[in-house]
Amino acid sequence: MAIANLRKTFRYLALFVLCFALAVGCSGDRTATQTPDNNRISIGTTLKARTLDPADSYELAGLNIIYNVAESLYTYELGTTEIKPLLATAIPEVSEDGLLYTIPLRQGVTFHDGTAFNGEAMAFSLNRFITNGGQPAFLLGDVVENIEVTGEYELQISLKQPFAAFPALLAFPGACAVSPQAYKIGAGEFSPNILVGTGKYRLTQFGSDGISLDVFPNYWGEKPANEGVDLQIYAGNSANLFNSFRTGAVDVAYQSLDPNQINNLIDGVAEDKWQAIAGSGTVVNYLVLNLQQQPLDRLEVRQAIASAIDRALIDRRVLQEQAEPIYSLLPTAFDSYQPTFETLYGDADVNKAKSFLQASGYSAANPAIVEIWYPSGSITRGIVAETIKAYVDLELGGVIQFIPSSVESASFFSNLSQGIYPSALVDWYPDFLDPDNYLQPFLSCSKGSTKKGCQEGAAQSRGSFYYSDRANQLIEAERSEQNSEQRQAIFVKLQQLLAEDVPYVPLWQTEDYAFAQSNINGVTINPSQNFPFWTISHNQPNRE
Repeated sequence: MAIANLRKTFRYLALFVLCFALAVGCSGDRTATQTPDNNRISIGTTLKARTLDPADSYELAGLNIIYNVAESLYTYELGTTEIKPLLATAIPEVSEDGLLYTIPLRQGVTFHDGTAFNGEAMAFSLNRFITNGGQPAFLLGDVVENIEVTGEYELQISLKQPFAAFPALLAFPGACAVSPQAYKIGAGEFSPNILVGTGKYRLTQFGSDGISLDVFPNYWGEKPANEGVDLQIYAGNSANLFNSFRTGAVDVAYQSLDPNQINNLIDGVAEDKWQAIAGSGTVVNYLVLNLQQQPLDRLEVRQAIASAIDRALIDRRVLQEQAEPIYSLLPTAFDSYQPTFETLYGDADVNKAKSFLQASGYSAANPAIVEIWYPSGSITRGIVAETIKAYVDLELGGVIQFIPSSVESASFFSNLSQGIYPSALVDWYPDFLDPDNYLQPFLSCSKGSTKKGCQEGAAQSRGSFYYSDRANQLIEAERSEQNSEQRQAIFVKLQQLLAEDVPYVPLWQTEDYAFAQSNINGVTINPSQNFPFWTISHNQPNRE
């Protein structure tokens, strides 16, 4: 009997061990260790979406999800600023006056709720984007006159004025197709917690600390390289994101790590611990100069500042070599980028800066004094201001003196457009990827004169108060020009004018970093900062 009981005990013990092993193997967190048979991807981020409603989402956190779940008429080739059709089947046919865009639509597309996509659905989506009055509504509302369905799979969109960058507006993720069965048109009629589009993924979970996307089985195009995505949100806590990636709790980390954390992870790449993927960003940082305040009303003083700036020093000492110096307000991602400031003023050309200042009557005994303002919440811009001051004090012998000053963010941006600051350190996040969105918002002025400066318009809003008939004419010309080569030539002229008149001094553009575990393939960084999930997969092991 004792032997029989002992055998029974061993059988139960063996069964317990087997069940425990199976439970451990099957119940692990699916956002951590992955296998090729469970090819879901876990992505960590600090960005928390305020809303997923395409008509109201205007922050990167929400737009990234919309980009992967819904689809617009146009999009960009991955990793580039080159427009291509998505739910459209061709680039628009444009009338001779540049006011009417005819767009053929893709057939055989369904929404995630089974509703068919057609011209009526697309017109509903675009009209809703404009009418509901969300944060990005102005992007189309300021430009579009009318949207007409001219065939089951054709739209005609009439514009209020010619705007050659219109296809880039239609590539904005929020200007996507949404199911007419799931959404309503009406001021303030938003649905922040759902997202019913036509994309490769459908939304299955939207929580405060995580979002899950499953592959849409009826997708019209090529399926994703993975079986789904789980987004882990470390809201505003880069330390938790950093530690989760280092311990393998997430496959990919993107947006946003601080410079020290990025450098630490880059060091790990050299030890083959993981991968770093870098891409040129499209966020531009610059120094705005108020042409209505002394001494910046003198061209020679502005030219001296442009000559004296040491971008490499700023990148090395402040930005930890995680940025790219630029010499135009246009990022290097565009073919029309021209380093006009480098051509005219060089970089850290102290002798040229002294010459400009002396020509304007300034000396160590009679220095040009310039305040540099920045928002107090930006540690980086504060250090940049101090770095510029220290360098100029050392190299220019007191001929020009900078006085760094800060104020809280809300007052900073309000005061900027009121002309309170002589100069200020600012950054620019584009609304859409076209050179127009980096030049018109800075150089255009709807009311003003050379003597009085810009009294109303874009340049007044940016704080430079720059007015130029030539700039206004060139902007109007590029917005009307449908020939891409001729339009590029106009952008070159605008950049030359920018450097000659110096209402702004371009400083650097961001570099974006994503980090992936060593068993991950296909991570791509877009200039738009929209992050494609569908290209990412786990390495597949060789099976003999």
